[in-house]
Parts: sequence; C-alpha cells; structure tokens
Amino acid sequence: MKHLLAVIGAAAIFAAAALPASAHVVLDQEQAPAGSYFKATFRVPHGCDGSPTTSISIAIPEGVIAVKPQPKHGWTVKTEKAAYKKSYMLHGKTVTEGVVRVTWEGGPLADDMFDEFAFMTKLPDDPEIMMIFFPVVQSCEEGSIAWDQLPVPGSGERLPRPAPMLHLTHGGEDGGHHHH
Repeated sequence: MKHLLAVIGAAAIFAAAALPASAHVVLDQEQAPAGSYFKATFRVPHGCDGSPTTSISIAIPEGVIAVKPQPKHGWTVKTEKAAYKKSYMLHGKTVTEGVVRVTWEGGPLADDMFDEFAFMTKLPDDPEIMMIFFPVVQSCEEGSIAWDQLPVPGSGERLPRPAPMLHLTHGGEDGGHHHH
C-alpha cells in the first residue's frame, strides 16, 4: 500500500503546483525548450502578510544569459551585472558577463492584487540541465519574503517558500512528461 500512496502523493503535489491560485511567486509559464529565447514572467499573487509589495528582486542563475528586463509603469528597474562562471556563445560572439540580478522597485502593489514582472532571456541548452531556479526576494512596506528554497531531489517535501522553477525540455523528448 505504501508505494501506491507515494504515487498518489506525488500526483497531488504536481496538481497543486499547477493551480493558478498558488500563493507562491511562480513563473507564468513553467516549461520551455532548452536553448530558446524565453520571456520569463513572474507572477506575484500577494504581499507580505497583507503589506503591499514595493520591490521584486530576481537572481539569474548561471547559464541564463542575455537578460533584458521589461520596463514596468510605476516601477524603476535596475540590473546588476557580473562575470559568468563560464563563457557562452551568443550570435557568434563569446559572452563572459551579463545580468545576474534584476530588481523592480516602486508600486506599491496592494496585497489584494496581483501583478507580473518579466524579462527576456536565452535559456541554457546544456542537456544536463533539466530545471533552473530563479530565487526571488519580495520586499514590502513591512517585511520581506525570500522565495529561494530549492527542492531536495527525491524528498517530495512541500517547501513553504519555493524558488520559481522552470523545466527545460530537450529535443526528441515527449515534452518532458517522464520527468515528473
């Protein structure tokens, strides 16, 4: 019986993660082809314990390059650049540095409303990379929340503050269904 319960549990977790009413900061689109240009849209569904959101700061993981933030009315956008750990090819040129953090400040975004923050980027095409995580710090008029927890493989635990995750699909796959 134990095995059956484990399977149902995993399915329930996946179903819960797919619900739009998730209280977490999540990516609007949670799957994209590896190596593609992708508009990463982060959905912020609520403030910090009722307090309005005044800043969203997103860390860009290694391998995610050529980040261009989308300007947002009523918000100031800042980017932080740094050297990449590796070098990457982009349009036939080698790039060794780029945006490693994007921060929007402004608003405020009321707790009872949601909004979206987006940037364009080129995703890694490394076949070893199945999923990438974008830790987010949500700052509010009072308090802040770090959406930065990464899952422990195989543990199946529900994280209270998970980092937004993107599944990368690689050519020749069936859309990645066998990863779940």
